[in-house]
Amino acid sequence: MDHDGWLAERFDEHRTRLKAVAYRMLGSLSEADDAVQETWLRLNRTDSGSVQNLGGWLTTVLGRVCLDMLRARKSRREEPLGAHVPEPIVSYANGLDPEHEALLADSVGLALQVILDTLAPAERLAFVLHDMFAVPFDQIALILGRSPNAARLLASRARREVRGAAAMPDADLASQREAVDAFFAASRRGDFDALVALLDPDVVVRADWGALPSGVPGELRGARAVAGQALTFSRLSRFVQPVLVNGTAGAIVARHGRPITVMGFTVRHGKIAEIDILADPERLRKLDLGVVRSRRARHDVPTDRGSA
Repeated sequence: MDHDGWLAERFDEHRTRLKAVAYRMLGSLSEADDAVQETWLRLNRTDSGSVQNLGGWLTTVLGRVCLDMLRARKSRREEPLGAHVPEPIVSYANGLDPEHEALLADSVGLALQVILDTLAPAERLAFVLHDMFAVPFDQIALILGRSPNAARLLASRARREVRGAAAMPDADLASQREAVDAFFAASRRGDFDALVALLDPDVVVRADWGALPSGVPGELRGARAVAGQALTFSRLSRFVQPVLVNGTAGAIVARHGRPITVMGFTVRHGKIAEIDILADPERLRKLDLGVVRSRRARHDVPTDRGSA
């Protein structure tokens, strides 16, 4: 095997982990792919013979690439109408494929990505690398150009934000699905009281509508307010397809194979505590939603279950 082939093989050994790091950092699969590709290009421009710890070197370079991308994003981002919901990973409801399973190991669903997206770039990098991927602070300090103690403080600050805002979901996927199915069934029946009973009293809904005016708020809080909005959109509940969204119970609303929304749910103690909705048509078109395409032949015929 020539040197280029050997180097590509070595890089591929680290590719899955690099993409997982990049997705946590950027909240976008397409941007994560870009970051991993840029890391590969930089490796090709480097004297690889001088790299003693390839995994550590690649993580450091990827961290710098992601940090630059986050900083550029912060400087140019136009505020969307509503909340900004990171790009979800959508999988069949009966299980994750191997690539998605690797990307989502130790994740707590889309809700965590939403919280990570509110952190400053340096805080996000320190928290993701240390708390999620066990990268030592000495290495994180090199990426940030700060001292190890400063990196430790950044991670600690981010950790407090995450713990204060992220709702840990119930671990049992079947109980998550039961709550989500019941939510859509109650919506379809127009049963306001049943909806309220399924929702945490402090439930929050975040909706990313993109650049299109929706007339619906980007964030809504409280069980009665959320139940009322669910009834407003009850006509769409018959077009719901159950899926996994970042490894937890979720749904796609699709008509004739065209996705209208992707919804991620956080179920805690049997109650729906958070709903994150991506309804930006431009971003939906960019998602790999094979689960929708594979069901076009059904022509959106509802089943007897509440979520399909």
